[in-house]
Amino acid sequence: MGLLEDLDYAVKPANRLQNTLQRAAARTWISSTLQKTLYQLDKALHRTSGGRHTVAGMLTGIPVIMLTTTGAKTGKSRSTPLLGIPMEDHLVVIGSNYGTKATPGWVHNLEANPAALVTYRDRRVAVVARRTTDQETDRAFELAAAVYAAFPAYRTRAAHRMIRVLALEPAM
Repeated sequence: MGLLEDLDYAVKPANRLQNTLQRAAARTWISSTLQKTLYQLDKALHRTSGGRHTVAGMLTGIPVIMLTTTGAKTGKSRSTPLLGIPMEDHLVVIGSNYGTKATPGWVHNLEANPAALVTYRDRRVAVVARRTTDQETDRAFELAAAVYAAFPAYRTRAAHRMIRVLALEPAM
């Protein structure tokens, strides 16, 4: 079984309003606001809804996973809501950080300790992360743009740094 099947993970087409909100999220000032506020809102709604909803998921229609990593410096468990991009039978996550200057902390955590936990709705699967190949990275960005319209803008704004893409595969 692959990770997608283990999680019962599926991408559904966004509706007209969700598509509009996705395109709006590509604007620098909106994505900057989202980068500062959405993380906490998503975590709170995810917790109170029993894992069924996130703000980003409801507003934009994107399927949000909760990725739990081990802090590279602290060793503490850290959960982050992210868009998981289905690729083959696993997921990839993209460290675009809304196109900002910095690589997100969860990327550093996975590079220090690739063991993690993916939660999607009521399912949890232990995973191992690995950096994608150049070819997989290009494919991940193509797939990401089809799921979330803001990704091409994020990639352009973060062109000054290498955006890390990690494949999440079930732990054996």
